[in-house]
Amino acid sequence: MSKSIYIAEKPSVAQEFAKALKLNARKKDGYLESEDAIVTWCVGHLVTMSYPEVYDPSLKKWSYDTIPFLPEEFRYEIIPQVKKQFEIVKSLLNREDVSTIYVCTDSGREGEYIYRLVDQMAKVPDSKDKRRVWIDSQTEEEILRGIRQAKPLSSYNNLSDSAYLRAKEDYLMGINFSRVLSLKYGYTVRNYLDGKKYGAIAVGRVMTCVLGMVVRREREIRSFVKTPFYRILATLETDVNSFEGEWRAVEGSRYFQSPLLYKENGFKEKEEAEKLITALSACEKLSALIEKIEKKKEKKNPPLLFNLAELQNVCSKLFKISPDETLKITQNLYEKKLVTYPRTDARVLSTAVSKEIYKNISGLQNYSLVQDFAKEILANKLYQGLAKTRYVNDKQITDHYAIIPTGQGLSALNSLPPTAAKVYEVIVRRFLSIFFPPAEYQKISITASLTYPDETGGREFFFSSFKMMLSEGYLRVTPFSFIKKKEEDKKENDTSEGEDTANIDTNLVAAVSKLRKGSILPVSDLQIKEGETSPPKRYNSGSMILAMENAGQLIEDEELRAQIKGSGIGTSATRAEILNKLFKIGYINLNKKTQIITPTQLGEMIFDVVNSSIRSLLNPELTASWEKGLTYVANGEITAEEYMTKLNGFVSRMVNGVKAANNQWGVKSLFDASAAYYKKM
Repeated sequence: MSKSIYIAEKPSVAQEFAKALKLNARKKDGYLESEDAIVTWCVGHLVTMSYPEVYDPSLKKWSYDTIPFLPEEFRYEIIPQVKKQFEIVKSLLNREDVSTIYVCTDSGREGEYIYRLVDQMAKVPDSKDKRRVWIDSQTEEEILRGIRQAKPLSSYNNLSDSAYLRAKEDYLMGINFSRVLSLKYGYTVRNYLDGKKYGAIAVGRVMTCVLGMVVRREREIRSFVKTPFYRILATLETDVNSFEGEWRAVEGSRYFQSPLLYKENGFKEKEEAEKLITALSACEKLSALIEKIEKKKEKKNPPLLFNLAELQNVCSKLFKISPDETLKITQNLYEKKLVTYPRTDARVLSTAVSKEIYKNISGLQNYSLVQDFAKEILANKLYQGLAKTRYVNDKQITDHYAIIPTGQGLSALNSLPPTAAKVYEVIVRRFLSIFFPPAEYQKISITASLTYPDETGGREFFFSSFKMMLSEGYLRVTPFSFIKKKEEDKKENDTSEGEDTANIDTNLVAAVSKLRKGSILPVSDLQIKEGETSPPKRYNSGSMILAMENAGQLIEDEELRAQIKGSGIGTSATRAEILNKLFKIGYINLNKKTQIITPTQLGEMIFDVVNSSIRSLLNPELTASWEKGLTYVANGEITAEEYMTKLNGFVSRMVNGVKAANNQWGVKSLFDASAAYYKKM
């Protein structure tokens, strides 16, 4: 009797497949088996790429003579720590009574790569029926659907090619560039650090680009010179209260386009601001004429659903946790059937899912924090018509749709750590908010003028605006019980998750609403408010993840930016890991309390080394274009051979360029500025 085998990425997932299949399986060493099926698992990666010395022992020694290292055929080996499980899996896949193999590793490029390496090293014959299970959650219903609709593994060959190429790319760039830069500049770095212990110069396709973003931002901040400016505010009196108007040098002002200005709403010198106040205050009774009143209603729609990058950014702001921790928490929620697949770049749902979305909502009726909202959605059928909204778009989905709650597994909530429970609540509230109407506001804009009392006449214009919420709409779904209700916290947490936190005096708004064009208001005060320009903000772990996802926005070339739109630095599955690696090798610092990222002195030195030798490695253009190329391979638009030819050529040119350069002393001089800065700290 022939059997089917189901191979998952880890033991816990294998258990869920066994439960969904209702197998009366006996637990054995490394697998489960019933009369007609076997369930086994990897433990992450079982196979890895071999180091150069496996090809030739002489390659263990780093030398100019052995680089660039560009093997024609790549070698792989079993990871020693998991060799036992590999041998178990190998024997199971090759058993004569196993006719069908269901590949149940994570539904993505990395999950594909994990199985393909096992299949390759285990030499599983192609005569077996190999099928790919592609699921978006680990609910029983979704697992059974994935098995039922499993396609031939060969349907994913292009994805497999892109997975192999991504690994080869990181391998070739990491080994060759790290070796050539260490040989060329390692001695200089070591001497400059006074012999402090450090490893070889480690660079990579993605992590070096991220390091470049962090260092450039830090140097912008370091070189930033604050510029003071002086604004003028008028206090206008109504019957109820007073409000402020801000002066701007618009057309009609004596200062329109004046070189004395810092932008249109302030002076470069305080003396000039004082002169204007003196000129306007010369009359006995200062008053303002209402020139224009605009009233309009504004709507704020619910934000798009979470992809991993957006969730990591929000959790960094709300809970001060790292992207790596957010991913681990969300992966755990996924494995407990609470949410859908986390490693996604999409922020929308598929048409097919939108038609069944009431099932997700129904389950949330049992989640006490939002049960009233779920019941309201169902009772009023607010989910109908979802497919026609901006929250559903099949064209914006590649592997998986957005992260949403499944509505299942709620019994697991009681055992969740507090932070994990909060992350789940964030996901649920974002999901439910899309079924509610926009928040509505009344906005009032006022233009007032003060006339010069001298014989020349002329006017200066002051502007005020008021915004008052008319209807909460979806915002009543999104406030979170764990956000402190202090004004400063509200400002800090003013993400798409938060409320509109303006503290509006409704009586004043009512009084302002009664004003008409031509109204005269007393002016009780004209004052100068000093301000100063602010440096760019440092990246925090969340904003860094978003910057990596949206790397194309950093590219100046419009045509190239359009070409690589949608391809950022790294992938949703790897970005947190990249930041973690930079931290571990000592190139960046991460403040665990604030999640602020800064470069270390060593990180800045590595930046200078790369910037003077393989500068393109620091640029988003290169990293994002390589990622775009992998997407082309996955989509079948170019072949793996074409990609590999381009890759080998690039690595060869860069390595030979560094070998031929003679700029060690120039690089040393670049270290001076950053060294001086760190000595002051």
